[in-house]
Amino acid sequence: MKHPGKKSLIALIVVLLFGSLAAWQLIRRQGDDLAYRTAKLKRGNLSVTINATGTVEPEEVINVGAQVAGRILSFGKDAKGKTVDYGSLVEAGTVLARIDDSLYAADVAQAEAQLLANKAGLQRAQADLSQAQQNWQRAQLLGPSQALAQSSYEGYESAYKSALAQVAVSKAAISQAEAALARSRRNLGYCTITSPVKGIIIDRRVNIGQTVVASLNAPSLFLLAKDLTRIQVWVAVNEADIGRIHPGQPVSFTVDAFPGQTFKGEVGKIRLNASMTQNVVTYTVEITTDNADGRLLPYLTANVEFQLQKFSDILQAPNAALHWSPSAADGATENGPKKDRKGRDKKEASGQNPDKAPADLNNTGILWVLAEKQKPRRIEVKTGASDGVNTVVEGAELREGMEVITGLQAPSPGNGKNEGGNPFLPNLRRKKSSSDSK
Repeated sequence: MKHPGKKSLIALIVVLLFGSLAAWQLIRRQGDDLAYRTAKLKRGNLSVTINATGTVEPEEVINVGAQVAGRILSFGKDAKGKTVDYGSLVEAGTVLARIDDSLYAADVAQAEAQLLANKAGLQRAQADLSQAQQNWQRAQLLGPSQALAQSSYEGYESAYKSALAQVAVSKAAISQAEAALARSRRNLGYCTITSPVKGIIIDRRVNIGQTVVASLNAPSLFLLAKDLTRIQVWVAVNEADIGRIHPGQPVSFTVDAFPGQTFKGEVGKIRLNASMTQNVVTYTVEITTDNADGRLLPYLTANVEFQLQKFSDILQAPNAALHWSPSAADGATENGPKKDRKGRDKKEASGQNPDKAPADLNNTGILWVLAEKQKPRRIEVKTGASDGVNTVVEGAELREGMEVITGLQAPSPGNGKNEGGNPFLPNLRRKKSSSDSK
């Protein structure tokens, strides 16, 4: 009696054997047809930089406020005789605005009247003192006797001393009234807002007729930039990069307002009050630059490059070539991460991370070139600094223009191969027909 299950098992084994053989031939055939992407070694300049984003800021900004409350009556005139507004040039002492001073003028008049009253009180106290002094002098001549009772004697003495004290009180009241008058006059003077320095109005924050209220905080009326010929760029630098930035370091930056133009500057100051945003610590770096032509405007966004290292006329390889490593099927003699003599990973040793890139060529990397039969051949090189795209390389076999492998070339559409790279899919290579031969 025949067993159908046994035949099915044999058939399944035969199918798996033929499938494995077909897959192996497909992989071998595809391995023979591998194409590689290559790039040429070039010689030129290389700069190692730190990129960051900042904001153009005036070097010194003064917030002009009001110390008294009241309604804005009018604005002053700028250096050109026009009403103070955005962008107006003003001199030190220029009137910027006037606040309604009627209440403060009344306070001054009241303080002046109080001072006059206190002065009159002093004159009266002095007259009383003169009379009391004369009475006391006569009492001293008579003395306590039958002509002058003891109580009268003591009364003249007390009246004299009281008159002296009243004169002192009147003098103190005059000083108090003078202080109140000075305060009232100062408040009256605060009704006229003047520019403390020579500069340009960046922002006008009030309008005529608006009422300002000065309580705990002085209300801001104008934002005044002292000198826009000297301007700064405030840049937020990550804590991982701040250790490589120092005062005097050269900096270049661009702004979207002037595409294609690069501005130069240098690091002026590193602020120590770091800020944390979503667990990222950044430090503010002040960059000083010359703005004599006035092209840079406040609060433009700047794309900044801090210059760390600069090399001229050096041989450099693409970072992709130093990162690429072939498989054993491609003809490579080693698999997995390549190690240098110190046992470090190739990607670490090749200097690909500009944060760790040394200035000298003391790291080891691997480049692959095409040898005979289009097989990859390994070349060990020394690597140095990197700008994130290219890395400084050096080796006995290296020369300018040499092509190095950066990766595998994807099969072009319609070549009949399995583009997905799945060895278990059938090879859809179209057979050559008689019409093709023609």
